[in-house]
Amino acid sequence: MKKKIIINIGRQFGGGGRAVAYELGRKLNIPVYDREIISQAAKDSGFGAEFFKERDEKRGFFSFTEIFANGFSGTENYMSDRGIFKLQSQTIEKIAEQGSAIIVGRCADYILRENENTLNIFLTSPLEVRAERIASRQGMSLEEAMTKAQDKDKKRAEYYNYYTFGEWGSAGNYDLCLDSSILGIEGTADFIIDFARKAGKI
Repeated sequence: MKKKIIINIGRQFGGGGRAVAYELGRKLNIPVYDREIISQAAKDSGFGAEFFKERDEKRGFFSFTEIFANGFSGTENYMSDRGIFKLQSQTIEKIAEQGSAIIVGRCADYILRENENTLNIFLTSPLEVRAERIASRQGMSLEEAMTKAQDKDKKRAEYYNYYTFGEWGSAGNYDLCLDSSILGIEGTADFIIDFARKAGKI
């Protein structure tokens, strides 16, 4: 592509966000970053990837002794949730500097709010549809899948609202909000691409 574009995708759990992101990446031939952000943040910071994975899109206050057997002493053996968020934010900013990218979750729309090349999307689906996707993917009952979806969404909302001072999933925070169950994964990706073209982003 001649133009640089950063597509940030917020999503409900089971809303097809990851699948749509990779379909967009395939169609536009640009890289997708989801769990990859965790690995890169770990590499950049010197901490293990598991440290970031366990705390991905969560809030908390954690001891370094969870990572290092010997740990540290005094007040220096802690990293705040804001410290972890800062490290991931720096990774996201580096990704955006390198070229076009699709970034899934992790408050990327807020972190890159000053970047004029961004397109911010939020993907959703009815709870019943999301539960069916989750149950099929993870081999659980629909009831369990519904509970998991609601729990995950609650944590994502808490994470997003805490760091952005905004409201997760609120239409005013995004350029486009879509129900991915209406057009399906590929159709939703096509719609986003068409929207981006009409908006002059690509």
